[in-house]
Amino acid sequence: MALEKHSLLKEFPDHHHTIRHLKMNDNHFAKLFDEYHELDHEVYRIETGEEATDDTYLENQKLKRVQLKDALFQMVQREEAAQ
Repeated sequence: MALEKHSLLKEFPDHHHTIRHLKMNDNHFAKLFDEYHELDHEVYRIETGEEATDDTYLENQKLKRVQLKDALFQMVQREEAAQ
């Protein structure tokens, strides 16, 4: 199984315009977006063996990534509903 990064634009391709709009116009969204990106990059480095850690830490980071992704997607949905 090939490992890959989980960028928000790749995860939600139908919402890329809203994601870009929020990233440029909503400071809170931009902060969470950057946190998500950094966390996704860290998980990818661990999974590919570039960075060593224990399984518990990796699973906790994956859980945080999912929670951030959910929060960001809720913000995207709210923005689209308001348009």
